[in-house]
Amino acid sequence: MDMNTYISVAVNVLVLSVVVFLIAKLLPAIRMKSFATAVVVAVVYSVINILLERLMTRLPMPGILKEAYVIGLILVLLNALMLKVTEMLIRDFKIKNFGWTLLASLLITVSFWLITKYLLPLTGVL
Repeated sequence: MDMNTYISVAVNVLVLSVVVFLIAKLLPAIRMKSFATAVVVAVVYSVINILLERLMTRLPMPGILKEAYVIGLILVLLNALMLKVTEMLIRDFKIKNFGWTLLASLLITVSFWLITKYLLPLTGVL
């Protein structure tokens, strides 16, 4: 990997850390000890995401699963499951129930996407 790849990964983890931290402060059902915990959550979540993405790209998909709306629903559920696994692995990060996990996952996904798609390119960071 070259230096740009390392910088891109570091920026993505930092952005995800900030997003997770702010959403944890916004939602009353999420408990997070500190910003350092948000960084750990971002790293663990990213690793799980990479592993799951590699697994999913190797699995054959039935035709119905290729529809855009179904893919969107599946992604929301997969992101929520990844967030739940992350929560189970980190002692200082707790979410009250799966409903809150779904909401947090949706907010994290949309916020991260908006920032990395529209805001960061304006800054020239990515």
